[in-house]
Amino acid sequence: MQRITRSALTRRQVLAGSALAATAVPIAHVSAQGSAGRVACGFWDHWVPAGNGALRELCTAWGQKERVDVQVDFITSVGRQNELTIAAQAQSKSGHDILSFPTWFPAAYAEQLEPVDDVVGRLIAQHGPVTTAAEYLAKRGGKWVAVPAVSGTQMKPCLARIDHLKQHAGIDVQAMWPAEDRAGPGADAWTWDAFLTAAEKCNAAGVPFGLPMGSFSDAVDWVGALFTSFGASMLDANGAVTVRNNPKLRAAVDYMVRLAKVLPNDVWAWDDASNNRAIQSGRSALIFNPPSAYAVARRDNMAGHDQQWTFPMPSGPEGRFVPYLPYFWGIWNFSRSKAQSKSLLEFLSSRESAEKQTTTSAGYDIPPFPSMSNFNVWKTEGPPTGVVFNYPLKAHHNARTSVAFQPAPAEIAVQAYTQGINTGLIARIAQGGQTVDQAMAWAERELRNFARG
Repeated sequence: MQRITRSALTRRQVLAGSALAATAVPIAHVSAQGSAGRVACGFWDHWVPAGNGALRELCTAWGQKERVDVQVDFITSVGRQNELTIAAQAQSKSGHDILSFPTWFPAAYAEQLEPVDDVVGRLIAQHGPVTTAAEYLAKRGGKWVAVPAVSGTQMKPCLARIDHLKQHAGIDVQAMWPAEDRAGPGADAWTWDAFLTAAEKCNAAGVPFGLPMGSFSDAVDWVGALFTSFGASMLDANGAVTVRNNPKLRAAVDYMVRLAKVLPNDVWAWDDASNNRAIQSGRSALIFNPPSAYAVARRDNMAGHDQQWTFPMPSGPEGRFVPYLPYFWGIWNFSRSKAQSKSLLEFLSSRESAEKQTTTSAGYDIPPFPSMSNFNVWKTEGPPTGVVFNYPLKAHHNARTSVAFQPAPAEIAVQAYTQGINTGLIARIAQGGQTVDQAMAWAERELRNFARG
């Protein structure tokens, strides 16, 4: 996944820069004058620069209507500045009223966040249920501790070269998954077995699938979705380790070892920009990614950008699951503007506001409500027109969102996620020469250590 900027720098290249450079990213401020209080917001600095503009405009409009003074800062995730900001404010009990929280952070700071059951309850009444993966991450003790955000939330379905798959694998992805609310011929047969066959053919043709296998989020996310589609949980809902005598996990591992043989040799060292570069250069026929890879290729007029197409993940024995990496909006419980903050977040989560954020980000941002998967931007982006139509979940996908190591308690799952236990398990077999039993024993030990705290 790449940041969409005017420069050619990738996200990981920026991360490699100095900490000073990371802290020097400019922060934007807006203010809506009024007399009914003040709300200070620290939002994530969007990979798509125009995404910041949408939030700024929405906050200004709300502030003017409600006569509330709104301050909006955009905090970069480069150098983990957003995470450092969260930690500093939690410790000092001062700072913004509202902050953007990355995937695992609502659970980590739950005791310092204002419950938002009232806000989320009203939103659900208006827009229907929230995607289950967001609920898993943002509810603690039966209470919502953060509002699932629109801005920054992404999915990672298939993004492939139409021409490569058609020529080398005999798959017409536009016919199979058209830019319409229906599945085409062959969609029912889009399984992990079919995926492996296509990967073998594309590898033989010199355009292997670009699937990272390291410990960065893109790798952990897609392998997590595959494991879930096999029913291969490594931890249960209580945090108990379920590795030993787990035939579903063994089946997923056996599959992954076979798939790894037809991936590029260096995928074990890939970061979150490597897969983008692979498809943008034409060296890869398929990756798992949000629209950022396509958007950069289109912006820079890279050869073949008009041959890219987004479509659902393959299905496994337990169903079809798509990697989900959300952001959340949380309100500190030490905020002096809780009522105004809740009102603002409810406004930002409305269908009209959500569509503005998604449209401005060229379809990147995913609302937490499946009922909002029909925004016009996903129909019109191109070329080719409809390239990201199947990026959000649609009813005909028969799919669900997935977070690696769900349903384990978040405080345990985040450790397994951060350490990349699922990809590490495969690496020990495919790269380290261990047997499946040896690698699974390693994973079991690691997970038990996490569970013990």
